[in-house]
Amino acid sequence: MSWLMFTLRPSAVTKLTRCYLSADAGAGKMATDWLSSAEREQFLMELRATGWMEVKDRDALYKELNFKTFNQAFGFMCRVALQAEKMNHHPEWFNVYNKVQITLSTHDCGGLSKKDIRLAKFIDKEMTPHPQTQS
Repeated sequence: MSWLMFTLRPSAVTKLTRCYLSADAGAGKMATDWLSSAEREQFLMELRATGWMEVKDRDALYKELNFKTFNQAFGFMCRVALQAEKMNHHPEWFNVYNKVQITLSTHDCGGLSKKDIRLAKFIDKEMTPHPQTQS
């Protein structure tokens, strides 16, 4: 008779515990990142208006951005990367020349959270033209 044994690495246990605790109202910061149904619909409506799309078969947001040059695309990615690092919430993205494709989802929770909404709004703000300063 053979036996099958599964062993969880400490990092896997931590991740599972965080996701489980986040469903509990008293779990702290992570629990506050969950979206209520009303919040979710409101935020999705706002983000759809700026070009974000829901990903089919996955609880995630997607947007494709086009820039004039690679330099502009890369500069944008650097600004978003700095903000993502501050938030400890990193996008999935892909870049070829002047195109940037972004997917947002909170992996620890398996879907959209307030972190995704905040990062999407930051990305939209970075895409709006900034007035030129005169020297």
